[in-house]
Amino acid sequence: MKNKKIELLVGVADFKGAIAAVKNGANAVYFGVKGFNMRDLGTNFEKKELKKLMRYLHENNLKGYLALNTIVFPEELKKVDSILLASKKVGVDAVIASDFGVMLLVKKHKLELHVSTQCSVSNELALKQFKKIGAKRIVLARELNFSQVKKMVIFAKKIGLEVEAFVHGAMCIAVSGRCFMSHDIFGRSANRGECLQVCRRTFHVDSKQLEEENCNYNSLKEATAFFLDGSPNSFEKKSLKISGNTILSAKDMKTIEILDKVLATRIISLKIEGRTKPTDYIAITTKCYRQAIDSIKNNSFSKKKIDFWNKELSKVYNRKFSTGFWEKTPSKKEFTDIEGSAQTQKRVNVGRITKFYAKINVAEIKLFDKIQIGDSIIIEGNTTFLEQELSSMQIHHKELKVAFKGQNVGIKVNERVRVNDLVFKIVKNKK
Repeated sequence: MKNKKIELLVGVADFKGAIAAVKNGANAVYFGVKGFNMRDLGTNFEKKELKKLMRYLHENNLKGYLALNTIVFPEELKKVDSILLASKKVGVDAVIASDFGVMLLVKKHKLELHVSTQCSVSNELALKQFKKIGAKRIVLARELNFSQVKKMVIFAKKIGLEVEAFVHGAMCIAVSGRCFMSHDIFGRSANRGECLQVCRRTFHVDSKQLEEENCNYNSLKEATAFFLDGSPNSFEKKSLKISGNTILSAKDMKTIEILDKVLATRIISLKIEGRTKPTDYIAITTKCYRQAIDSIKNNSFSKKKIDFWNKELSKVYNRKFSTGFWEKTPSKKEFTDIEGSAQTQKRVNVGRITKFYAKINVAEIKLFDKIQIGDSIIIEGNTTFLEQELSSMQIHHKELKVAFKGQNVGIKVNERVRVNDLVFKIVKNKK
């Protein structure tokens, strides 16, 4: 494959997520600072943490891109300016922006500008306009197919622009995320990074309306549907009107089985969505797409490998999968029929690190649940991410095969961990 080096770009929300991306083959990560990114309800970095993050990324030969891609109000420009100044000082490699005012500030600080998918760039005239204001890269709208992406890449290269596109992760029901449902129902704006994902809820038709109109649901032209928000002890009914059989929650995008065709469009960066997802999601998606890219390059991309990657990707958070708009305009088959995740495995918190003996790489764990030799475990903390199989376990220097809740056990670990790091074991999800 004679393509320029392909960048695998992964979304991370915290330091342990960055570690997971680095360990599993990412070339770059993108991240947010609290207040001005499209995943503002999730974990985000503090401005003061950027120096440490960028040093870690650069030491591992990764680039780091700051997502600063919400709408910004007049009284917030000074704060945005201070974030950009700090970003420049610590060596942030680029800023992903959608607001024209923010873009001007990015150029003021001589930072590289990447135009966010929030701008829905989907034609050559838009490419030309963003080139004029100093963009280096365009993150395409998700609503483009193979043919359209290829045309965009050809034109972009002619005028000196790089092209990036999403290949895996959540698909918003609105055009590139511009949606007001969360704002209308909860007063939390998606365009400010606060989406509460009304589209992902299970809806119920108001039975009172059916009784009043003396009909069944299928004969209703318009219905009031509702979902229950909150906990079982304090549910609050939230409602909106829907027409016909409208379904709102799209399946997640997965392109691993068509990744050879994606790379054939000559985009320079493949983007994985998931800044609100746990570290096991980051680890598995990064690893699978890294392996797929490398397989395409060395001509070993095969159905057997695709089947394996599909099985791996199904293990972590997903709403079932489609290929998004890449192959065709999505139909009703591309809407999911579940609320929550269809993942085939989950993490169970089984303990906490209470001591670490660096010379012998042994960690002592206070157990919250049963563990046994052969378990797949994850140890993570503020600056820790470790995946391994549990191969050795002792109490008072006596080897054990099984340990139980309440016990303090020593386990052999593959690298440094820290006191108060949490220990998770991976278990199959019950169907």
